[in-house]
Amino acid sequence: MALPNSLKHRDMSRRSLLLGGAAAGISAALLPRTSAAADVVGAASGEIRPFKVEVSEAALTDLRRRLTETRWPDGETVMDRSQGVQTDRLKELARYWQSSYDWRKAENRLNSFPQFLTNIDGLDIHFIHVRSHHENALPLIMTHGWPGSVFELLDVIGPLTDPTAHGGRADDAFHLVIPSIPGFGFSGKPPATGWNPQLIAAAWDVLMKRLGYDRYVSQGGDWGAIISDALGRQAPDGLLAIHVNRVERATTFPADAAQALKNGGPAPDSLSQDEKVVFDEARDFLNNGFGYAAIMSTRPETVGYGIADSPVGLAAWLYDKIADWVYIRGDPEQVLGKDAILDNITLYWLTNTGPSSGRIYWENVMSGAKLTAVKVPVAVTVFPGEVYKPPRHWLSKAYPKLIYYNRASKGGHFAAWEEPELFSQEIREAFRSLRS
Repeated sequence: MALPNSLKHRDMSRRSLLLGGAAAGISAALLPRTSAAADVVGAASGEIRPFKVEVSEAALTDLRRRLTETRWPDGETVMDRSQGVQTDRLKELARYWQSSYDWRKAENRLNSFPQFLTNIDGLDIHFIHVRSHHENALPLIMTHGWPGSVFELLDVIGPLTDPTAHGGRADDAFHLVIPSIPGFGFSGKPPATGWNPQLIAAAWDVLMKRLGYDRYVSQGGDWGAIISDALGRQAPDGLLAIHVNRVERATTFPADAAQALKNGGPAPDSLSQDEKVVFDEARDFLNNGFGYAAIMSTRPETVGYGIADSPVGLAAWLYDKIADWVYIRGDPEQVLGKDAILDNITLYWLTNTGPSSGRIYWENVMSGAKLTAVKVPVAVTVFPGEVYKPPRHWLSKAYPKLIYYNRASKGGHFAAWEEPELFSQEIREAFRSLRS
């Protein structure tokens, strides 16, 4: 599928390998080992260039220094999480980050997978690409969200590309492409406006076609789900179906319930008791858990100054929602572990993508609501710890070609990160009907 004209006409002057705005102490060590001349040719030709993560020791020393010199706030005046991340919990995480955490393990893990950069309309896109050794594997592009990264998807690479080694069948195999969203991780930071979910979705189709995949499926949670929805609305040739583990409330909430939410009224009598629970959860989220999105949708640059300068500030900003959205609410260390949480946070710090990643919220608002139905077949898994858990019949207008719907037994918003085996089983089941 060709990119929309608005994407084609964007500024092409950005240097192809510049990861602009990187944290102090990070230089070309983050870039792939190619010559400058080769970089220019690769950017112009759509070449796929190998990428390796190599963070300088100076950057890690600077991080530890900043952690040591943190000026801490006085602390919350309540005994719970109602004012945000609790000081004692964040201090413990920061102590571990400064004294015991080892980024090199995370770096080596990333480098154990084939990574690449390719330039799409002037912006470098970083991605992991793992081909299955099984014949007839189905190409799948899988997209992370915020406050996540490619780290949240690493544990499903084995089960999806090599299913026979993880309790699956050979005909369950996928060729897997895991890109970093523009402004996240090692992808380029858009130098101008316009990289909203619709344009990212169009770029993903270019990426898959560039890799030689004329037929493929898409999957995502959080922003990955929004991007997959956008791709499904565009329905480019070769897109067979999408799977999401996060459903958009705006396209699926009953009209009378949505009006009651907006007006502050009670749940409509038309809702069943179970549906009223979903309604109450939506109201609680909008009243008590939506502040982060309101800020990034309107003033992403303002909050960006603090999270670009302070690693503890960045950690608090990201940890707050990781803690809010795991299945075991408020205790992400129990399900993910400190190291996994810090792998993700440290990636944001080293690439200085705390500010740039937040701009996708602003871009999404500026591009306007997209309420039309997805045109391709859709599979949905609802995990019990997800923020919004709509019943199947609420999805009929948004997803008229719903081919799979399942309510999983465990797992939260970060389903692939929290429950990789269960998540992988869901992906196999979701797309199985397409293989026959």
